[in-house]
Amino acid sequence: MASFIRLFSSRSTVVRLFILFPLFAFGAAQAVAQDQQVPPPPPPPPPAAGQVTPEPPVAGPAMTDRQLDDMVSRIALYPDPLLAQVLTASTYWAQIPEAASWADMHNDLKGEALANAIREDNLQWDASVMALLPFPSVLDMMARDPNWTEQLGNAVLVRRAEVMDAVQRRRREAQQYGYLRPSAYNNVVDSGGYVEIQPVNPAYVYVPYYDPAVVYAPPAPGFYVGGAIGWGPAVVIGAGFYPFGWAHPYFGWGAHAIYFDHVPWGRTWVNRGYYVHPYEHRWVAHAGPRVEVHGHVAHRRP
Repeated sequence: MASFIRLFSSRSTVVRLFILFPLFAFGAAQAVAQDQQVPPPPPPPPPAAGQVTPEPPVAGPAMTDRQLDDMVSRIALYPDPLLAQVLTASTYWAQIPEAASWADMHNDLKGEALANAIREDNLQWDASVMALLPFPSVLDMMARDPNWTEQLGNAVLVRRAEVMDAVQRRRREAQQYGYLRPSAYNNVVDSGGYVEIQPVNPAYVYVPYYDPAVVYAPPAPGFYVGGAIGWGPAVVIGAGFYPFGWAHPYFGWGAHAIYFDHVPWGRTWVNRGYYVHPYEHRWVAHAGPRVEVHGHVAHRRP
């Protein structure tokens, strides 16, 4: 200590200030930092009663009736149960390509064997997407045109009523020109002013094939309208597919509603991140990745 005092007594005042100034500066900086460490502000108060929280912006601009008609033209003549699955699955458009690939690799599995493979492989997609696995051609159509699938899915989330009205307009046109009529595969019924297409046997679903440029326009003279719509092979839908929404899918056309297991499907643009449909026969995937455990050898279509 004595040597330290002698050092300062032997130096000039300027030298002493030069040594002591950093100490004062450091102490001042600490004081300022402490003053700045204030607690974070409290959260904003909840909205007042009756106050409406603004919804996030919807996807894409409004669509005209003509645009909606064109968008649904390729699926409007599907039987109602299959159409319900396509509309809801399209809202999970990001899952469609992988599901289409799986369906293509397992396209020789049918009925309960396919339902068992879906369970054994622990598939993680939404039930509406897995509901289309028995229909590889439908998934392939959706996967090959991802822009259309996403556009359809967004429209179903944002303007479902308009989408369903467009389906009815297309069906009326096809019916008016003689293309849409009862067959050995489907019943075509006018119900409350709406055109319903129901499988003759609910356990057998047939995918129709047609050219939208043909079936929604007046036939040319001498054209045989009875050959404008073709049919794929029967797809057998048994109890094994009930957990994927096949127990009872149908439309409430007047209410613009889609029903699965007697419960209205309620996914919208706002709740799309967390909505899970309460199926009566619910499928619960086990935690963990997808696996191949059923010993199936894939056979791809050309």
